[in-house]
Amino acid sequence: MKPDSYVVHIVDDEEPVRKSLAFLLTMSGFTVRVHESATSFLAVAPTLAHACLVTDLRMPDMSGVELLEKLGAISALPPAIVITGHGDVPMAVSAMKAGAVDFIEKPFEDQTLIDAITRAASRLEETVEIFADDGLLRTRLGSLSDRERQVLSAVVSGLPNKTIAYDLDISPRTVEVHRANIMSKMQAKSLAELVRMAIALKVANAHR
Repeated sequence: MKPDSYVVHIVDDEEPVRKSLAFLLTMSGFTVRVHESATSFLAVAPTLAHACLVTDLRMPDMSGVELLEKLGAISALPPAIVITGHGDVPMAVSAMKAGAVDFIEKPFEDQTLIDAITRAASRLEETVEIFADDGLLRTRLGSLSDRERQVLSAVVSGLPNKTIAYDLDISPRTVEVHRANIMSKMQAKSLAELVRMAIALKVANAHR
């Protein structure tokens, strides 16, 4: 979809961040609206059409995850991207499970956000989720070793590398190697895509 055919709604409690993101996206050709809190966006969400959401995960009035869950409960969840602090994977995974299309970690390049919004907006023209080829994903999953499947399950559960290493009695460096192999075998371009795949395959709670 063309950037001017939908509105990007930015939800962040920090005014400098809202202004910075709004300036970037406006200069890139997007139509933008800003919201100072999750509560204020939630109030108008049911009336919106052709919208994408960019929201911070950690906000004082309501977390990004809570916002997505509430939007989903009232059938008003637009394609959403969550912005998370570096290493805050557990909350990002929770956001994906709550319906986020993608997540990006701070700090990020301008183009990373623009590309994420473009991908999210493509959902406005779709009526079904991608990854329709369940058999292909299961073949990739089947190529993982037992240990790699344990690590994948732990990652999708939102556990950090150090915790995974402790639970599996291996070194954090070994966990990193397994994660790299998993990304390669599953042909995932990002952690967010890997999480979406795992959620589609209902991979969880098998790491212990």
